[in-house]
Amino acid sequence: MVDHNAPYTIVVGVSATSKSPAALHWAVELAALRGGRVVAVRAWRPTPPQTSSRISPSPLTEDASLAREQELASLEADVAEVLGAGHGVEVRVVEGGRRRALVRASEAADLLVVDAPRRLDLSSGPGFAQRLVYAARCPVVVIPPNVSGA
Repeated sequence: MVDHNAPYTIVVGVSATSKSPAALHWAVELAALRGGRVVAVRAWRPTPPQTSSRISPSPLTEDASLAREQELASLEADVAEVLGAGHGVEVRVVEGGRRRALVRASEAADLLVVDAPRRLDLSSGPGFAQRLVYAARCPVVVIPPNVSGA
């Protein structure tokens, strides 16, 4: 739920592949106009270790907190690469798949911004952006490929 006493909050889903430059720039410009803030979010899941035996599943032995910190550092570097040093954007890693992480982040946001997926595949049903729009807890802006350059 959005705290109406908090500053206008724009959450941006930042892709590890494209770094979502159009979405980040657009969100930062709007936040400046609204006197708000931007939170860059990336979905993250701990990776199960490789096992030598398929007979019994191995427990999750990866140091999840270290992996999470590495993903956070990667997100911080990506945002700085797109916006430059001193950008003022908060960065957050949210556990889960892309859609679930963004829906969760949208619960505390006034607006969610994402770049449109790079591929349009209608054969498998509604796409990521459409499912996100229907699940989000706030308005969603999808930056189209002809604007984002994807």
